[in-house]
Amino acid sequence: MVAVPRARRPAVTALWALAERLGKLLRDAREPLIGQIKLAWWRDMMAMLATDPGALPKGEPLLAELQATWPGQAGLDALVDAAEAMLLAGDDAERRDAATAFGDALFRLSGGDGGKRWGLVWAAGLQEGAAEARRLFADARALPAPRPRSFSGNKALLMLDRWAAAIASQDGDRRWRSEGLLLLRIGLIGR
Repeated sequence: MVAVPRARRPAVTALWALAERLGKLLRDAREPLIGQIKLAWWRDMMAMLATDPGALPKGEPLLAELQATWPGQAGLDALVDAAEAMLLAGDDAERRDAATAFGDALFRLSGGDGGKRWGLVWAAGLQEGAAEARRLFADARALPAPRPRSFSGNKALLMLDRWAAAIASQDGDRRWRSEGLLLLRIGLIGR
């Protein structure tokens, strides 16, 4: 969040909290139908947020954050749609498409482009099977690195993309020290 402009931090925090909630919903969904019902509720809430934010139900802290930072803005339903596509993906191609759609939507809503690689790494973390995760990491490695200008000057998104590349290069094995140094370097000098 340090790399996000101060004025955008509350909105970006709420957006990424929504992304995390959707990811948790996917991780916890044992029955696709139950997951679809929960995603339909979130889709309805995002439509209401865009058209009539005052009508949102009270008592859900994330909805309150979104209501305070995203009222009257459309586009958040794209995250829910991509999460549902991920839930229903039946093969590698569908998983890849859903993952890249989720990453692209999240980065676009965050103020830039180039979220495909991040989306693939995100999706790999949701997989129960190691083979499916490895294929998503391989897809992430195969993507060319977006040019820094793709992120519209948003250094935080550039950092996330390069971090995703580092994670994919190790098939998900974490190298905390080198990852931290990578993020520090990009944060300081932008590459």
